[in-house]
Amino acid sequence: MGAGALFIAVFLACMVEAVEATTIVLAAGTTRDWRSAGTGMAAALAVLAVVIAALGPAISAVPLHGLRLVVGALLLVFGLQWLRKAILRASGHKALHDEARIYQQQVAAAAGQPRRSAGLVPDWFGFTLSFKGILLEGLEVVFIVLTFGTNQHDVGLAAIAAACAIAVVAGLGVAVRAPLARVPENTMKFVVGIMLTAFGTFWGAEGAGAHWPGSDASLLVLIPAIAAFALLLVAAMRRAPGGQGGPETPVPATAPAKAG
Repeated sequence: MGAGALFIAVFLACMVEAVEATTIVLAAGTTRDWRSAGTGMAAALAVLAVVIAALGPAISAVPLHGLRLVVGALLLVFGLQWLRKAILRASGHKALHDEARIYQQQVAAAAGQPRRSAGLVPDWFGFTLSFKGILLEGLEVVFIVLTFGTNQHDVGLAAIAAACAIAVVAGLGVAVRAPLARVPENTMKFVVGIMLTAFGTFWGAEGAGAHWPGSDASLLVLIPAIAAFALLLVAAMRRAPGGQGGPETPVPATAPAKAG
């Protein structure tokens, strides 16, 4: 995979996680207390920094073939999960992921919680809500950066792509202080699901000892092939009964939704 493909794959995947994390922080800050939400975000980022410091050298020490086999399997699992949900949503068999609605649900749930301070934190609920959201989505960003970057021997570029995605989403969030409902997240998840599935298949096969014709160039065939198959499934499932068009079910404010 070239540098451009690595940057795009990491950027899109991390952008999805950043949208979800920003939605949670905005809900916590708007309805509860911005200082508590900011403190929770800072605490989660500190934990993530420790995780990166601990996992980075460990992943780098794994032999390349073993790393590609493990990373390929993990990416394939995540990719197929995302792609499955994206296909169900696109075909009308699963409700679309609606950030605006999730934001309103988080706001309504947070507004009904009693205010309780703890030490330097004015509002413990707002702190906890922000901390959980950033930590859960941040762990997925760390996984994406370390696996993609280490496998391609360019963690720096993967980290830059992730930072760019986070900066773009955070900038939009600060500018509008509203859910990023205009970001085509369902489309992004469809694309990311295809890319993760393709890279997982490619790296997993290489780790198992297979040799792809044309090496990295085979991704130019593998990605469109998976995309075409996914679109065929969408077209076929749209003709099947049982579709649903409503938004996703409510997400409790105390349990931020995972990506996908």
